[in-house]
Amino acid sequence: MRVALKLAYLGTEYYGYQIQSGVPTIEGKILKALRDAGALKNLSKARYSAAGRTDRGVHALGQVIAFDTESAEAAKPGTINSDLHQIWIYAWAQVGKDFNARMSAIEREYRYVFWGKGLDIDKMKDAASIFPGTNDFRNFADEDREKSTLCNIKAISISKFGDWFYLDIAGNRFLQHMVRKIAAALKLIGNGEKNKVWLTKMLDLSITDTLQPMEPNGLILMNVKYPGIKWNIDSHARSTALGEIHELFVGRETDARMLEEIEKGMQ
Repeated sequence: MRVALKLAYLGTEYYGYQIQSGVPTIEGKILKALRDAGALKNLSKARYSAAGRTDRGVHALGQVIAFDTESAEAAKPGTINSDLHQIWIYAWAQVGKDFNARMSAIEREYRYVFWGKGLDIDKMKDAASIFPGTNDFRNFADEDREKSTLCNIKAISISKFGDWFYLDIAGNRFLQHMVRKIAAALKLIGNGEKNKVWLTKMLDLSITDTLQPMEPNGLILMNVKYPGIKWNIDSHARSTALGEIHELFVGRETDARMLEEIEKGMQ
């Protein structure tokens, strides 16, 4: 049978998703856990696939992998999670024999979170309105020139909570560093360095300014959509993951509070 698994992870301690020799990666940890559980015996025969390859430091809520297995029970989230670190598999689905986690996807959703005191959100929202539709995003990506740089952006929004900004974007596909460069462009507009006219020219390729991508730790792959897939949520796996995530949150929030006190004391 062929199964798909949905997983979340913190990318902070990993060198990206894709397996690499000599360094910890999300994919490397997952494949080892699948082998140890007996869910995956031969990688090529299992026709393993992943929805995307997130960069070093990037996180995920809705990453998806798929593979053929002889043991459905061994492929369940609860069997695999015990061998993973800051990676949580929480849902599974039985899928058709031709399902490919990357090629079968019809939409991907990302969120980029960044701090930006004093940024003009109205200008940023107005500028972001030019992105929906099919455009050539070569100015917003680091991509092999032999590959297509056309992407269809289906939705984009930017919201503000205090001095924190949330950029949400959905499309059929995304290029390397594309979301982080879009965020960088909107931040330049928010602080007054650039404007909507400049952004329009960047999108229609009438100018080719170099954009430095925002830091990877603010990016999260929120969801990957497929037609006709019904996910089964493993309630125990999800509950365990939420407990671990809460502990991490409290610990990091405490560090943030201490830094806040130090900052206040130095002013």
